[in-house]
Amino acid sequence: MKRKKHFIILIATLLFVSTILAACGDGPGGKNNPDMEGKTVINFWTPAWDEASEDWWNKWIDKYNKEQEDVYVKIEIIPGDAWDQRITAAQAAGTSPDITTMNYNKIVFSADQGKIVALDDYVDAAIFDDLYDNVRDFISVDGKHYAYPMLVEPSSLLFYNKEMFEKAGLDPNKPPKTWDELIEYGKKLKDGRISGLTAAGNTSELGWTHWGLQAMVGASPISDDWSEATINNEKYESLLNLWGTLYKEGIFPKQMPGPYTDIQPFAEGRTAMAINGSWAISQLRNDYPEILDNIGVAVLPTPDGNQDVPTASLGGWTLTIDGNSDHKEEAADFIQYMLAGDEEIMIDFFKNTTKFSKFAVRKSVDEVLAEDPEAKDDPWRKMIAEEVVPYAVAEPIYAWEISLAYANAMERVYLQGADVKKSLEQAEKEINDYIKTNDYAGTNPKQN
Repeated sequence: MKRKKHFIILIATLLFVSTILAACGDGPGGKNNPDMEGKTVINFWTPAWDEASEDWWNKWIDKYNKEQEDVYVKIEIIPGDAWDQRITAAQAAGTSPDITTMNYNKIVFSADQGKIVALDDYVDAAIFDDLYDNVRDFISVDGKHYAYPMLVEPSSLLFYNKEMFEKAGLDPNKPPKTWDELIEYGKKLKDGRISGLTAAGNTSELGWTHWGLQAMVGASPISDDWSEATINNEKYESLLNLWGTLYKEGIFPKQMPGPYTDIQPFAEGRTAMAINGSWAISQLRNDYPEILDNIGVAVLPTPDGNQDVPTASLGGWTLTIDGNSDHKEEAADFIQYMLAGDEEIMIDFFKNTTKFSKFAVRKSVDEVLAEDPEAKDDPWRKMIAEEVVPYAVAEPIYAWEISLAYANAMERVYLQGADVKKSLEQAEKEINDYIKTNDYAGTNPKQN
Protein backbone atom coordinates (compact mmCIF):
# COMPACT_ATOMS: atom_id res chain seq x y z
CA MET A 1 0.00 0.00 0.00
CA LYS A 2 2.88 2.34 0.91
CA ARG A 3 4.54 1.66 -2.48
CA LYS A 4 1.27 2.49 -4.29
CA LYS A 5 0.96 5.73 -2.33
CA HIS A 6 4.51 6.72 -3.31
CA PHE A 7 3.75 5.89 -6.95
CA ILE A 8 0.65 8.13 -6.92
CA ILE A 9 2.67 11.00 -5.41
CA LEU A 10 5.34 10.52 -8.09
CA ILE A 11 2.78 10.62 -10.91
CA ALA A 12 1.16 13.72 -9.42
CA THR A 13 4.52 15.43 -9.16
CA LEU A 14 5.40 14.62 -12.77
CA LEU A 15 2.04 15.92 -13.95
CA PHE A 16 2.58 19.14 -11.99
CA VAL A 17 6.05 19.68 -13.42
CA SER A 18 4.90 18.92 -16.96
CA THR A 19 2.07 21.43 -16.54
CA ILE A 20 4.50 24.11 -15.42
CA LEU A 21 6.86 23.36 -18.31
CA ALA A 22 4.03 23.45 -20.79
CA ALA A 23 2.93 26.80 -19.44
CA CYS A 24 6.46 28.13 -19.82
CA GLY A 25 6.62 26.85 -23.38
CA ASP A 26 3.54 28.82 -24.39
CA GLY A 27 5.03 32.20 -23.45
CA PRO A 28 6.85 34.57 -25.82
CA GLY A 29 9.50 32.55 -27.59
CA GLY A 30 8.19 29.34 -26.07
CA LYS A 31 8.22 26.08 -28.02
CA ASN A 32 4.46 26.21 -28.59
CA ASN A 33 4.30 29.83 -29.66
CA PRO A 34 2.16 29.95 -32.85
CA ASP A 35 4.20 32.91 -34.18
CA MET A 36 7.07 30.47 -34.77
CA GLU A 37 5.14 28.20 -37.13
CA GLY A 38 6.61 27.92 -40.61
CA LYS A 39 9.59 30.10 -39.73
CA THR A 40 13.30 29.47 -39.23
CA VAL A 41 13.79 29.57 -35.47
CA ILE A 42 17.00 31.17 -34.18
CA ASN A 43 17.74 30.07 -30.63
CA PHE A 44 19.38 32.71 -28.46
CA TRP A 45 20.66 32.25 -24.90
CA THR A 46 21.62 35.03 -22.53
CA PRO A 47 22.25 35.07 -18.78
CA ALA A 48 19.79 36.76 -16.44
CA TRP A 49 21.06 40.14 -15.26
CA ASP A 50 18.07 41.99 -13.85
CA GLU A 51 14.39 42.51 -14.59
CA ALA A 52 14.98 45.75 -16.50
CA SER A 53 17.45 44.08 -18.86
CA GLU A 54 15.07 41.15 -19.40
CA ASP A 55 12.32 43.60 -20.33
CA TRP A 56 14.68 45.32 -22.78
CA TRP A 57 15.60 42.08 -24.52
CA ASN A 58 11.97 41.03 -24.84
CA LYS A 59 10.85 44.45 -26.06
CA TRP A 60 13.29 44.64 -28.96
CA ILE A 61 13.23 40.95 -29.87
CA ASP A 62 9.44 41.11 -30.09
CA LYS A 63 9.77 44.10 -32.40
CA TYR A 64 12.34 42.27 -34.55
CA ASN A 65 10.19 39.15 -34.78
CA LYS A 66 7.14 41.13 -35.89
CA GLU A 67 9.16 42.61 -38.74
CA GLN A 68 10.34 39.21 -40.04
CA GLU A 69 8.47 37.03 -42.50
CA ASP A 70 10.62 33.91 -42.35
CA VAL A 71 12.68 34.14 -39.13
CA TYR A 72 11.80 33.98 -35.45
CA VAL A 73 14.30 34.62 -32.63
CA LYS A 74 13.55 32.55 -29.55
CA ILE A 75 15.23 33.92 -26.44
CA GLU A 76 16.01 31.89 -23.34
CA ILE A 77 17.17 33.81 -20.28
CA ILE A 78 19.18 31.55 -18.01
CA PRO A 79 19.82 32.22 -14.29
CA GLY A 80 23.37 33.38 -13.68
CA ASP A 81 24.23 30.54 -11.30
CA ALA A 82 23.31 27.99 -13.97
CA TRP A 83 24.84 29.84 -16.94
CA ASP A 84 28.31 28.27 -17.11
CA GLN A 85 26.95 24.76 -16.54
CA ARG A 86 24.29 25.11 -19.25
CA ILE A 87 26.75 26.53 -21.80
CA THR A 88 29.41 23.91 -21.09
CA ALA A 89 26.91 21.05 -21.29
CA ALA A 90 25.41 22.33 -24.55
CA GLN A 91 28.83 22.70 -26.17
CA ALA A 92 29.80 19.18 -25.12
CA ALA A 93 26.54 17.76 -26.50
CA GLY A 94 26.62 19.81 -29.71
CA THR A 95 23.33 21.48 -28.82
CA SER A 96 24.47 25.08 -28.37
CA PRO A 97 22.04 27.79 -29.46
CA ASP A 98 22.62 29.71 -32.67
CA ILE A 99 23.45 32.88 -30.73
CA THR A 100 25.12 33.08 -27.35
CA THR A 101 25.97 36.01 -25.13
CA MET A 102 29.70 35.85 -24.40
CA ASN A 103 32.05 37.96 -22.30
CA TYR A 104 35.19 39.40 -23.87
CA ASN A 105 37.88 37.19 -22.37
CA LYS A 106 36.34 34.01 -23.82
CA ILE A 107 36.26 35.19 -27.42
CA VAL A 108 39.85 34.45 -28.44
CA PHE A 109 39.83 30.88 -27.14
CA SER A 110 36.33 30.18 -28.49
CA ALA A 111 37.42 31.40 -31.92
CA ASP A 112 40.64 29.42 -31.79
CA GLN A 113 38.69 26.24 -30.93
CA GLY A 114 36.05 26.79 -33.61
CA LYS A 115 33.24 27.22 -31.11
CA ILE A 116 32.21 30.51 -32.69
CA VAL A 117 32.48 31.83 -36.25
CA ALA A 118 33.69 35.13 -37.66
CA LEU A 119 30.87 37.52 -38.47
CA ASP A 120 32.67 39.18 -41.39
CA ASP A 121 31.08 37.05 -44.13
CA TYR A 122 27.55 37.74 -42.91
CA VAL A 123 27.39 41.43 -41.94
CA ASP A 124 28.17 44.86 -43.35
CA ALA A 125 31.88 45.57 -42.72
CA ALA A 126 31.00 49.16 -41.79
CA ILE A 127 29.57 48.06 -38.45
CA PHE A 128 33.07 47.30 -37.20
CA ASP A 129 34.35 50.74 -38.20
CA ASP A 130 31.79 52.19 -35.80
CA LEU A 131 33.50 50.55 -32.81
CA TYR A 132 36.05 52.22 -30.58
CA ASP A 133 39.51 50.96 -31.45
CA ASN A 134 40.29 49.39 -28.09
CA VAL A 135 36.94 47.55 -28.02
CA ARG A 136 37.32 46.40 -31.61
CA ASP A 137 40.56 44.71 -30.63
CA PHE A 138 38.70 42.76 -27.91
CA ILE A 139 36.66 40.87 -30.53
CA SER A 140 39.32 40.46 -33.24
CA VAL A 141 41.48 37.45 -34.01
CA ASP A 142 43.83 37.49 -37.01
CA GLY A 143 41.97 40.40 -38.57
CA LYS A 144 38.51 38.83 -38.30
CA HIS A 145 35.69 39.73 -35.93
CA TYR A 146 34.23 36.87 -33.91
CA ALA A 147 31.61 38.78 -31.95
CA TYR A 148 29.79 42.07 -31.87
CA PRO A 149 30.07 43.93 -28.57
CA MET A 150 27.10 45.16 -26.63
CA LEU A 151 28.56 47.21 -23.79
CA VAL A 152 31.56 47.84 -21.58
CA GLU A 153 31.75 48.22 -17.81
CA PRO A 154 34.85 49.89 -16.35
CA SER A 155 35.98 47.88 -13.34
CA SER A 156 37.55 50.74 -11.36
CA LEU A 157 36.25 54.22 -10.57
CA LEU A 158 36.69 56.41 -7.52
CA PHE A 159 33.47 57.23 -5.63
CA TYR A 160 33.69 59.85 -2.89
CA ASN A 161 31.48 61.59 -0.35
CA LYS A 162 31.49 65.37 -0.92
CA GLU A 163 30.17 66.21 2.56
CA MET A 164 32.99 64.22 4.18
CA PHE A 165 35.47 66.00 1.90
CA GLU A 166 34.24 69.40 3.12
CA LYS A 167 34.30 68.27 6.75
CA ALA A 168 37.95 67.20 6.30
CA GLY A 169 38.87 70.52 4.70
CA LEU A 170 39.10 69.08 1.18
CA ASP A 171 37.65 70.58 -1.98
CA PRO A 172 34.64 68.40 -2.94
CA ASN A 173 35.20 69.29 -6.58
CA LYS A 174 38.84 68.17 -6.60
CA PRO A 175 39.18 64.44 -5.96
CA PRO A 176 42.70 62.98 -5.64
CA LYS A 177 44.57 62.48 -8.91
CA THR A 178 47.87 60.99 -7.72
CA TRP A 179 48.65 58.06 -5.46
CA ASP A 180 50.24 60.44 -2.96
CA GLU A 181 47.06 62.53 -2.89
CA LEU A 182 44.97 59.38 -2.43
CA ILE A 183 47.02 58.55 0.67
CA GLU A 184 46.92 62.15 1.91
CA TYR A 185 43.15 62.44 1.43
CA GLY A 186 42.59 59.03 2.99
CA LYS A 187 44.41 60.05 6.16
CA LYS A 188 42.31 63.20 6.48
CA LEU A 189 39.02 61.44 5.74
CA LYS A 190 39.28 58.50 8.14
CA ASP A 191 37.27 59.34 11.23
CA GLY A 192 36.59 56.81 13.95
CA ARG A 193 34.57 54.00 12.42
CA ILE A 194 34.51 55.75 9.04
CA SER A 195 37.35 54.51 6.85
CA GLY A 196 39.13 56.70 4.35
CA LEU A 197 38.85 54.23 1.47
CA THR A 198 37.50 50.79 0.64
CA ALA A 199 38.33 48.59 -2.33
CA ALA A 200 38.75 44.93 -3.23
CA GLY A 201 39.00 42.88 -0.05
CA ASN A 202 39.93 39.27 -0.78
CA THR A 203 42.11 37.18 -3.07
CA SER A 204 39.49 36.61 -5.74
CA GLU A 205 38.53 40.29 -5.87
CA LEU A 206 42.15 41.44 -5.98
CA GLY A 207 42.74 39.02 -8.84
CA TRP A 208 40.32 40.73 -11.25
CA THR A 209 39.84 44.25 -9.92
CA HIS A 210 43.55 45.02 -10.27
CA TRP A 211 43.85 44.28 -13.99
CA GLY A 212 43.36 47.97 -14.69
CA LEU A 213 45.88 48.99 -12.02
CA GLN A 214 48.50 46.71 -13.53
CA ALA A 215 47.88 48.24 -16.96
CA MET A 216 48.10 51.68 -15.36
CA VAL A 217 51.76 51.08 -14.46
CA GLY A 218 52.45 49.25 -17.73
CA ALA A 219 52.86 45.84 -16.12
CA SER A 220 51.82 42.28 -16.87
CA PRO A 221 52.54 39.27 -14.63
CA ILE A 222 53.42 37.04 -17.59
CA SER A 223 55.21 37.59 -20.90
CA ASP A 224 53.21 38.01 -24.11
CA ASP A 225 54.11 34.50 -25.28
CA TRP A 226 53.29 33.09 -21.82
CA SER A 227 56.76 31.61 -21.49
CA GLU A 228 57.88 33.29 -18.25
CA ALA A 229 56.73 35.30 -15.27
CA THR A 230 57.30 39.06 -15.49
CA ILE A 231 55.91 40.01 -12.10
CA ASN A 232 59.12 40.54 -10.14
CA ASN A 233 59.99 44.16 -10.97
CA GLU A 234 59.72 47.77 -9.77
CA LYS A 235 56.31 48.31 -11.37
CA TYR A 236 54.75 45.62 -9.24
CA GLU A 237 56.70 46.78 -6.21
CA SER A 238 54.98 50.17 -6.56
CA LEU A 239 51.53 48.55 -6.61
CA LEU A 240 52.19 46.37 -3.58
CA ASN A 241 53.70 49.29 -1.70
CA LEU A 242 50.65 51.45 -2.43
CA TRP A 243 48.22 48.87 -1.09
CA GLY A 244 50.47 48.18 1.89
CA THR A 245 50.60 51.89 2.76
CA LEU A 246 46.83 52.30 2.49
CA TYR A 247 46.45 49.47 5.00
CA LYS A 248 49.29 50.42 7.38
CA GLU A 249 48.11 54.03 7.58
CA GLY A 250 44.63 52.88 8.59
CA ILE A 251 43.06 54.33 5.43
CA PHE A 252 41.67 50.92 4.59
CA PRO A 253 39.53 49.32 7.31
CA LYS A 254 40.96 46.25 9.03
CA GLN A 255 38.43 44.20 7.10
CA MET A 256 36.76 45.36 3.89
CA PRO A 257 32.97 45.57 4.30
CA GLY A 258 30.95 43.48 1.87
CA PRO A 259 31.85 42.28 -1.62
CA TYR A 260 33.55 44.62 -4.07
CA THR A 261 30.51 44.73 -6.36
CA ASP A 262 28.27 46.13 -3.59
CA ILE A 263 28.32 49.92 -3.08
CA GLN A 264 26.17 49.70 0.06
CA PRO A 265 28.94 50.36 2.65
CA PHE A 266 29.87 53.58 0.83
CA ALA A 267 26.25 54.61 0.33
CA GLU A 268 25.57 54.14 4.04
CA GLY A 269 28.48 56.42 4.98
CA ARG A 270 30.82 53.79 6.38
CA THR A 271 33.65 54.95 4.12
CA ALA A 272 34.52 58.33 2.63
CA MET A 273 35.87 56.95 -0.66
CA ALA A 274 35.38 53.67 -2.49
CA ILE A 275 36.96 52.07 -5.52
CA ASN A 276 34.22 50.26 -7.41
CA GLY A 277 32.97 49.55 -10.91
CA SER A 278 30.53 51.51 -13.06
CA TRP A 279 27.70 49.14 -12.10
CA ALA A 280 27.66 50.95 -8.73
CA ILE A 281 26.12 53.95 -10.48
CA SER A 282 22.97 51.96 -11.16
CA GLN A 283 22.89 50.77 -7.54
CA LEU A 284 23.22 54.33 -6.25
CA ARG A 285 20.56 55.73 -8.57
CA ASN A 286 18.06 52.94 -7.93
CA ASP A 287 18.58 52.36 -4.20
CA TYR A 288 19.98 55.61 -2.80
CA PRO A 289 18.54 58.50 -4.85
CA GLU A 290 18.44 60.76 -1.78
CA ILE A 291 22.26 60.93 -1.53
CA LEU A 292 23.15 61.43 -5.21
CA ASP A 293 23.85 65.16 -4.87
CA ASN A 294 26.44 64.33 -2.24
CA ILE A 295 28.34 61.77 -4.34
CA GLY A 296 31.27 62.40 -6.66
CA VAL A 297 32.66 59.98 -9.24
CA ALA A 298 36.19 60.36 -10.61
CA VAL A 299 38.92 58.67 -12.59
CA LEU A 300 41.12 56.43 -10.46
CA PRO A 301 44.28 58.21 -9.23
CA THR A 302 47.53 57.34 -11.00
CA PRO A 303 51.15 57.41 -9.80
CA ASP A 304 51.89 60.85 -11.28
CA GLY A 305 48.42 62.27 -11.87
CA ASN A 306 48.43 61.64 -15.62
CA GLN A 307 45.02 60.10 -16.25
CA ASP A 308 45.40 59.65 -20.01
CA VAL A 309 46.40 56.06 -19.25
CA PRO A 310 44.48 52.86 -18.44
CA THR A 311 42.79 53.11 -15.07
CA ALA A 312 40.33 50.23 -15.48
CA SER A 313 39.76 47.00 -17.29
CA LEU A 314 36.59 46.66 -19.34
CA GLY A 315 34.24 43.82 -18.71
CA GLY A 316 31.20 43.36 -20.86
CA TRP A 317 29.14 41.20 -23.15
CA THR A 318 28.95 40.41 -26.83
CA LEU A 319 26.78 38.32 -29.14
CA THR A 320 28.39 35.40 -30.97
CA ILE A 321 27.29 32.81 -33.52
CA ASP A 322 27.83 29.15 -32.72
CA GLY A 323 30.28 27.32 -34.97
CA ASN A 324 27.74 24.56 -35.63
CA SER A 325 24.75 26.80 -36.32
CA ASP A 326 22.77 25.94 -39.44
CA HIS A 327 21.46 29.51 -39.61
CA LYS A 328 24.54 31.71 -39.47
CA GLU A 329 23.24 34.31 -41.91
CA GLU A 330 19.94 34.72 -40.09
CA ALA A 331 21.71 34.86 -36.73
CA ALA A 332 24.07 37.54 -38.03
CA ASP A 333 21.14 39.59 -39.28
CA PHE A 334 19.64 39.65 -35.81
CA ILE A 335 22.95 40.57 -34.17
CA GLN A 336 23.40 43.43 -36.63
CA TYR A 337 19.84 44.62 -36.00
CA MET A 338 20.11 44.44 -32.21
CA LEU A 339 23.58 45.78 -31.53
CA ALA A 340 24.79 47.53 -34.69
CA GLY A 341 21.63 48.96 -36.24
CA ASP A 342 19.33 51.75 -35.11
CA GLU A 343 21.14 53.67 -32.35
CA GLU A 344 17.89 54.05 -30.43
CA ILE A 345 17.95 50.37 -29.44
CA MET A 346 21.20 50.71 -27.49
CA ILE A 347 20.35 54.21 -26.28
CA ASP A 348 17.22 52.71 -24.72
CA PHE A 349 19.49 50.20 -22.97
CA PHE A 350 22.05 52.69 -21.65
CA LYS A 351 19.58 55.42 -20.74
CA ASN A 352 16.45 53.68 -19.51
CA THR A 353 17.61 50.19 -18.59
CA THR A 354 21.01 50.69 -16.95
CA LYS A 355 20.83 54.38 -15.93
CA PHE A 356 24.16 55.16 -17.64
CA SER A 357 26.04 52.61 -15.53
CA LYS A 358 27.20 50.73 -18.64
CA PHE A 359 28.81 52.32 -21.66
CA ALA A 360 28.59 52.35 -25.42
CA VAL A 361 31.08 50.60 -27.68
CA ARG A 362 29.89 52.42 -30.82
CA LYS A 363 30.97 55.92 -31.72
CA SER A 364 27.62 56.62 -33.40
CA VAL A 365 25.70 55.73 -30.23
CA ASP A 366 27.86 58.07 -28.14
CA GLU A 367 27.32 60.83 -30.71
CA VAL A 368 23.56 60.53 -30.32
CA LEU A 369 23.87 60.32 -26.54
CA ALA A 370 25.94 63.50 -26.58
CA GLU A 371 22.89 65.32 -27.98
CA ASP A 372 20.35 63.63 -25.73
CA PRO A 373 19.24 66.17 -23.07
CA GLU A 374 19.36 63.68 -20.21
CA ALA A 375 22.60 62.02 -21.31
CA LYS A 376 24.61 65.13 -22.08
CA ASP A 377 23.68 66.64 -18.71
CA ASP A 378 24.85 63.54 -16.87
CA PRO A 379 28.37 64.38 -15.63
CA TRP A 380 29.19 60.83 -14.55
CA ARG A 381 28.36 59.38 -17.97
CA LYS A 382 30.30 62.09 -19.77
CA MET A 383 33.39 61.72 -17.58
CA ILE A 384 33.52 57.93 -17.80
CA ALA A 385 32.77 57.84 -21.55
CA GLU A 386 35.47 60.41 -22.33
CA GLU A 387 38.14 59.86 -19.67
CA VAL A 388 37.97 56.18 -18.70
CA VAL A 389 36.56 53.97 -21.46
CA PRO A 390 38.88 55.15 -24.31
CA TYR A 391 41.99 54.26 -22.29
CA ALA A 392 40.75 51.09 -20.59
CA VAL A 393 42.09 47.63 -21.38
CA ALA A 394 40.50 44.27 -22.03
CA GLU A 395 40.29 41.65 -19.33
CA PRO A 396 43.33 39.38 -19.82
CA ILE A 397 42.91 35.93 -21.29
CA TYR A 398 45.74 34.22 -19.45
CA ALA A 399 44.85 31.58 -16.85
CA TRP A 400 43.14 32.68 -13.66
CA GLU A 401 45.98 31.09 -11.69
CA ILE A 402 48.25 33.88 -12.97
CA SER A 403 45.94 36.52 -11.53
CA LEU A 404 45.74 34.62 -8.25
CA ALA A 405 49.53 34.60 -7.96
CA TYR A 406 49.43 38.41 -8.11
CA ALA A 407 46.53 38.59 -5.65
CA ASN A 408 48.28 36.33 -3.15
CA ALA A 409 51.42 38.43 -3.41
CA MET A 410 49.36 41.53 -2.66
CA GLU A 411 47.61 39.92 0.31
CA ARG A 412 50.88 38.75 1.82
CA VAL A 413 52.12 42.33 1.82
CA TYR A 414 49.15 44.34 2.99
CA LEU A 415 47.50 41.81 5.32
CA GLN A 416 50.51 39.86 6.61
CA GLY A 417 53.19 42.53 6.44
CA ALA A 418 55.43 40.43 4.18
CA ASP A 419 58.44 41.95 2.43
CA VAL A 420 57.44 43.24 -1.01
CA LYS A 421 60.42 41.83 -2.89
CA LYS A 422 60.15 38.40 -1.25
CA SER A 423 56.41 38.27 -1.94
CA LEU A 424 57.00 39.03 -5.62
CA GLU A 425 59.75 36.40 -5.78
CA GLN A 426 57.24 33.84 -4.49
CA ALA A 427 54.66 34.95 -7.06
CA GLU A 428 57.29 34.69 -9.80
CA LYS A 429 58.02 31.11 -8.77
CA GLU A 430 54.31 30.23 -8.63
CA ILE A 431 53.73 31.56 -12.16
CA ASN A 432 56.81 29.87 -13.60
CA ASP A 433 55.80 26.58 -11.94
CA TYR A 434 52.35 26.90 -13.52
CA ILE A 435 53.91 27.54 -16.94
CA LYS A 436 56.14 24.49 -16.64
CA THR A 437 53.52 22.14 -15.19
CA ASN A 438 50.90 23.04 -17.80
CA ASP A 439 53.19 23.38 -20.84
CA TYR A 440 51.89 26.91 -21.03
CA ALA A 441 54.71 28.56 -22.94
CA GLY A 442 53.75 29.59 -26.46
CA THR A 443 50.03 28.83 -26.01
CA ASN A 444 48.73 32.40 -26.19
CA PRO A 445 46.30 32.31 -29.13
CA LYS A 446 46.85 36.02 -29.69
CA GLN A 447 50.51 35.25 -30.43
CA ASN A 448 49.97 32.22 -32.69
